[in-house]
Amino acid sequence: MTTQQASAGLEGTGLMKAYSGVTVLKSVDFRVEPGTVVGLVGENGAGKSTLSSIITGVVKPDGGTMRLDGADYAPSNPAEALRQGVALIHQETRLIQDLSVAENIFLGRLPHRRGRVDWELVRRESRTVLDSLGVEIDVRRPVRGLSMAMQQEIEIAKALSRRPRYVVFDEPSASLGETETEHVLERIRALRAAGAGVVYISHRLDEVREVADEIVCLRDGSRVQSWNSGDVDKEKIINAMVGREFTYEHVPPQPSRDTTVLEVRGLGRRGAFADINFELAAGEVLGIAGLVGAGRTEVVRAIAGVDRPDSGEVILEGRKLPCSSPQSAIRAGIVMVPEDRKGQGLNLDRTAEENVTLPWERELARKGMLTRKLVRKVAGAQARRLDVRGNMALPVKSMSGGNQQKVLIGKWLVKDPKVLIIDEPTRGVDVGAKMAIYEIIRSLAAEGMSVIVVSSELDEVLGLSHRVLVMSRGRQRGILRRGEATPETVMSLAVHSSESAASPLISQQ
Repeated sequence: MTTQQASAGLEGTGLMKAYSGVTVLKSVDFRVEPGTVVGLVGENGAGKSTLSSIITGVVKPDGGTMRLDGADYAPSNPAEALRQGVALIHQETRLIQDLSVAENIFLGRLPHRRGRVDWELVRRESRTVLDSLGVEIDVRRPVRGLSMAMQQEIEIAKALSRRPRYVVFDEPSASLGETETEHVLERIRALRAAGAGVVYISHRLDEVREVADEIVCLRDGSRVQSWNSGDVDKEKIINAMVGREFTYEHVPPQPSRDTTVLEVRGLGRRGAFADINFELAAGEVLGIAGLVGAGRTEVVRAIAGVDRPDSGEVILEGRKLPCSSPQSAIRAGIVMVPEDRKGQGLNLDRTAEENVTLPWERELARKGMLTRKLVRKVAGAQARRLDVRGNMALPVKSMSGGNQQKVLIGKWLVKDPKVLIIDEPTRGVDVGAKMAIYEIIRSLAAEGMSVIVVSSELDEVLGLSHRVLVMSRGRQRGILRRGEATPETVMSLAVHSSESAASPLISQQ
């Protein structure tokens, strides 16, 4: 081995970082070599994002050193890191909504020919990198209006178009379904085969074990353990992350099904979904599974009054609902926690207390006045109910993702709804927060609340639900009882083509 080969790699030694006197990264050593994938795991607050931010020039370390292929490496910003061949793919997209897909991919480096932008080259190169990810899209269309999953794919394409030598993936699959996630993992394998070094950060431990050569675990800012991926199972990783036993089984007691709370009959919306039928009992958790684009979110948005359906009925406790607005659904007793908590669910600059009470200000106000004392009382009750950790009087953006999600759930529990819809309940939260949110859902159902859970994570759907409704291409493909619902049966229905069946394959009411 030559000296150059021996020194190849991106490494940090004794990396440290503190904010406001609180140390968040404690003398961490880290290394990724060309042609390898290092999985980085840990709860939120463990130091993963801080470490990745240091590696990619987002923040500067307070201590320690870094080397890149044998040379000193200390990028002052992400652009400098990228020029040296180190790219970061963020968990949340940073695309400019009114620019086209191609313009976003080439943002800041549009090629010119004879004094003009070479749009033909921009579009051709954009299509090439998107094709490599298995993404079919018109690169001339604006980003605005694309699903979060598709925007994440474009974010990945944007970074990979720079042909970096080292790539840090920070939760790239958080908003993706099974098929889209597999495209990302295939690209990571291709990068490894091409000699690139990859750091893969994810809460989806099965993905990490599948794609990584080495897995590094951080806890409380320290590197606590590392393994060859073939030598460790998921339970050992979780125990190292959280220091306690973990189980995916959070299903509440089986409901009696004597009381039907919600009926959905022949629900359809042109271009999105058609002929959706199910009943939901008091205390029942119904999971909705399917690949991205199957129509899961569109269905629950219609039930919650966000989008008006073209056909069918939504019946709550025997009364047909107009499905005309979220406000009418809320008044009837149906509330929805959206998948994008930062963009759709929370006002990040307002306090956690204010976020909890915002939808109810008019109802809570006394003689037209909403007092601080009352806001604190109502929000405090939800904080205790859901075990929100953090100061509720501070802006909600100061909280971890898990606590933000609890605040968002608490916001819609103030009036004790009859039906709670949660879209991607644990997107972007750590394992400890997942367990807490699962227990919240279990407790609510045990108290008699009806719950609909939409999730891209099969373990989550199977571990929470009494029954699972599976969708594909806007159609309901089956409803599986708990004993019937396995990863294999769900996926076989989820990939079923709409042309081969006009009605559900299995329908277990």
